[in-house]
Amino acid sequence: MSPSADRIYLDHAATTPMTAAARDAFARGLALWANPSSPHAEGRAARAALEEARGAIGAAHGWRGEVLLTSGASESLGLALRRTTALRRIITAVEHDAVMRAGAEAAVAPVDACGLVDAEALAAMLAADEGRALVCVQWANSETGVRQPLAAIARVVHAAGGWLLVDAAQMPASAELADHADLIALSAHKRGGPPGVGALLVRDLAMLVPSGGQERGYRPGTENLPGVLAYAAALTQPEPDHASLRARLDDAIRRSGGEIVADGAPRHPAIGSYRLPGVAAAVQLIRLDAAGFAVSAGSACSSGSMKPSHVLAAMGWDEAAGREVIRVSFGRTTGAAEVDAFIAAWRTMAKATRRFAA
Repeated sequence: MSPSADRIYLDHAATTPMTAAARDAFARGLALWANPSSPHAEGRAARAALEEARGAIGAAHGWRGEVLLTSGASESLGLALRRTTALRRIITAVEHDAVMRAGAEAAVAPVDACGLVDAEALAAMLAADEGRALVCVQWANSETGVRQPLAAIARVVHAAGGWLLVDAAQMPASAELADHADLIALSAHKRGGPPGVGALLVRDLAMLVPSGGQERGYRPGTENLPGVLAYAAALTQPEPDHASLRARLDDAIRRSGGEIVADGAPRHPAIGSYRLPGVAAAVQLIRLDAAGFAVSAGSACSSGSMKPSHVLAAMGWDEAAGREVIRVSFGRTTGAAEVDAFIAAWRTMAKATRRFAA
């Protein structure tokens, strides 16, 4: 059952609708029905379309290295963490669940109360052992929106001879990454493309151990041609700057007795994380859903279980307070009317809670 027209979707950090250009490109890809690995004319035509889209994905990020097509950021991160030739792995305490799983044996770098990587601690970890390290950092946190200072982190990592893997799934395409990252994990469905498609940008394929199969021998499986074409098309459409809308929401939450996670830290302009003291996130989600709003608690990969957030815990939040935090995230369809409607609903919920508590 599709959502009704009067509902307001504010969970774009989990997934966002495909753009019109992406849908059109997906349809064109369906017409190119041959396997891109086949040697006949039909296969060569499919291969040509695939390579053109591959080039467009790299160009959108100012990337001059290799572009490996994957099923999404989770696979890209797992591929990088498990198959780089670096001798050791370091992840931060606020990484996505996909990194926590793939890097279960990695050393963990701490963050401060704002969720920012402790650069001095990271430098000490890099200096404490011999051998090249792969350091994984999520550029914009999927739960809090906190943006890491990539240039500063890259200087620390590269000064120690390490490689920097950046999870950029939540960020719009940016050539800034090409100046700092050695590997970049990307996802289409966060950027207006379809689910099930992503990429791993690699500065030099010699950094990875091949596994055989497609994608130059680094990933098995027939390429998702329609999805890749749609992803490339989505990247051609600029994304709006939601900074003023999120500032508007921040101010309203603050004035209404709520708490902003990492208030004052550099944050993604389309992601806000908010606490309503005394009201469990699960209760907030139910009430807001009934009022016609789609929001979440933490990242989509963990919010379904409603388990305590390891991200908030790493930032010093106690479990009880962490369980009162929800995430609101904007997309291309979000405007001032949607944000104002959410503010009104949040205030109504907050007032009702205070009356009940009294």
